[in-house]
Amino acid sequence: MALKSTSWKLALSSSILLCALLTACSSGGEAQPSGGGSGNDKPSVQLTFAYLNPGGTMTDLGLVQDEINKITKQKINATVKLLPIDGAAWTQQVNLLLAGNEPLDLLMTSSFFNYSSQVAKGQLRPLDDLLNKYGQGIKSSLEPIFYDGTKINGKIYGVASFRELVADYGFIARKDLQDKYNIDLSKIKSFEDLEMVFKTIKDNEPGMSPLVQRSSTTTVVGDMMGSKADGLGDSLGVLMLDDKNTKVVNLYETPQYKDAVALARKWYQAGYIMKDAATTQESGFALVKAGKGFGYFSNMKPGFEIQEKGLTGFEMKAVRLSKPIGGATGPIAFMVSIPSNTKYPDEAMKLMNLLYTDADVMNLLDNGIEGKHYVKVKDGIIKKPDGAASGYTFNQWEIGNNSLTALWEGNDSDHWNHLKQFNMSAVYSPAVGFSFDAANVKTEVASVTNVINQYKAGLESGSLDPKALPEFIDKLKTAGMDKIVAEKQKQLDAWLASNGKK
Repeated sequence: MALKSTSWKLALSSSILLCALLTACSSGGEAQPSGGGSGNDKPSVQLTFAYLNPGGTMTDLGLVQDEINKITKQKINATVKLLPIDGAAWTQQVNLLLAGNEPLDLLMTSSFFNYSSQVAKGQLRPLDDLLNKYGQGIKSSLEPIFYDGTKINGKIYGVASFRELVADYGFIARKDLQDKYNIDLSKIKSFEDLEMVFKTIKDNEPGMSPLVQRSSTTTVVGDMMGSKADGLGDSLGVLMLDDKNTKVVNLYETPQYKDAVALARKWYQAGYIMKDAATTQESGFALVKAGKGFGYFSNMKPGFEIQEKGLTGFEMKAVRLSKPIGGATGPIAFMVSIPSNTKYPDEAMKLMNLLYTDADVMNLLDNGIEGKHYVKVKDGIIKKPDGAASGYTFNQWEIGNNSLTALWEGNDSDHWNHLKQFNMSAVYSPAVGFSFDAANVKTEVASVTNVINQYKAGLESGSLDPKALPEFIDKLKTAGMDKIVAEKQKQLDAWLASNGKK
């Protein structure tokens, strides 16, 4: 969820710069674990909390940390050392922290960053007992799909952040051009119906592509398939949601994929898709902002049009062409966990509980200090102060119960309720919470990925003739795709059984 100008791309392609912050961590000494709470005469504990560096300015990190610690010292007799880690260095640095003697008490975990492997290696604590003792506020603040959707072998090892777990898919484009040409997106009921819209723009706006790709890592076909398949993390073996079963299949062999590739080819040949869609590194919103693109396909959520207006500079209007869909990695995309090597598991859980129950802590963590990093517009709505750029940035969706926090100006004041309803209205995959461990097929994954890199962008942008699809499938099989699918099926069956779903 990107309610600020910094938004997370699932492909993790944004460049982040502050790896050196890792060395800033220091221990709070050999303090005795406290019972927590105001008035406790035991020495306070310092907790180290590692999370993904949001990539913005962080010069005021220490100031925000100090304000948070005024609250945590009083409430749980503990302070926190915030440790943002650069995305490019994340895996290496977290592995060192989990394996070494450096203090680490809370950790952002994710299906994109080896969550299931960390559990399998015993690097994360099961949280069930700690949640019952010190995390009562967490369960009451989260819907069951958030709370239970992170379990492995029936135990909770991570607590999901409150954000959109699901997405609806569709097309978003400049509203001024829709109005200019009397384009009524409400009449569009399928991706195929958009052809008349694309033709109108092509015929009347020379030099503008009616359809551009959303990002350098997404494709026209990828977004069309988003509502049809649960990629189970890496899309190397998927569940087709319309099939209503738990059979893992090769996406590229499905008739739905074949039809989507053919449609993209038709649009490409008609001039509706930009010619260099398979190779350009420009994002869809940048192309729209530059006047080179009319619109793009995307996964969406409540408030998406407002978010994209901030990115493109144009008022945007969207049509949603699917129900909200929830895939396997929804709850486990971003969580907070307690490492096994923490010295202070009780205090770590007490701090985690504050992230889901204490609005003051969460507003400081998410938004910074009032008057310095934001000012109130009205109750529950904030904006950046006039003048100099802020010295504090955070990914608002990454950690904790974000519904406790103020909203940035431009969002609907009832946004959090809309988001809760959005999550609860979704069609969820039977594999929600499943995380694939590719360790047993890592050689095949590398070989298959090389093949995909040769064919996918061309086929899914329409620039490569679909006659290449059978060749693509054959090369995938030679590279080991069937073995990956079988391994994923084996793990999924075991996961379903261990969680009472089969």
